[in-house]
Amino acid sequence: MDLGLRGRKAIVCAASKGLGRACAEALAAEGVDLVLNARTATPLQQAAAEIAAAHGVRAVAVAGDIGDAAVRDALIAACPAPDILVNNAGGPSPGRLKSFTADDWTRALDGNLRAPAAMLAAVLEGMAARGFGRVVNITSSVVRHPIDVQGLSAAARAGLHGLVSTLVREHVGRNVTINNILPGPFATDRLISNFTFQAKQKGISPEEALAARKAELPAKRFGDPSEVGRLCAYLCSAHAGYISGQSILIDGGAHPQIL
Repeated sequence: MDLGLRGRKAIVCAASKGLGRACAEALAAEGVDLVLNARTATPLQQAAAEIAAAHGVRAVAVAGDIGDAAVRDALIAACPAPDILVNNAGGPSPGRLKSFTADDWTRALDGNLRAPAAMLAAVLEGMAARGFGRVVNITSSVVRHPIDVQGLSAAARAGLHGLVSTLVREHVGRNVTINNILPGPFATDRLISNFTFQAKQKGISPEEALAARKAELPAKRFGDPSEVGRLCAYLCSAHAGYISGQSILIDGGAHPQIL
């Protein structure tokens, strides 16, 4: 299926690896030019070069913490009229409520609520004026099915979902959609980090913790990041203009839900 995106322009955050990289790859495969962001310059520049070479699109790297207003300004300067915004950021570290410091809360809210909110504020009016816009927020399944050690992530990301719910109706009439993707357990560095923390709590190795979790999953595997990337590309497509305000769980059936 041709997604009708060739020649469009996208900003993709946290795009040097993992789910963000997968979203960038899927959009580039559809002919979308990219401005990519991640904290660390060298892997981000390498990702941009590889994506551009593989798909024949323009891919510009803007390195820095998306929680920093100057970095957000640089992203908009590099892509002043984006058709697509993929909000994505590394999740906060796992832990228990009593252990969270004021700095932990600040980092969680800056990266997973304030920064995506600021990016939404920067792009939505322009998208509406041009008559096309697609925003996809990569959040987490913890918003729907909380995990006891992921309180920071659940709190910050749920706040973003609440904000999105107030914006959808204002913009969908001008062909601007805003949707959330809620990934479950995917084979990323983030997954390894989380299970390393849980393994220490249980007195087992990270490999044992990962194997036990995989055995519990109905799909009997962790998700491939490309599966999130392809879902993201479809939600950004010309065919998805009637899908907005949705939070789509992609977790291989890991969590029970009412259809």
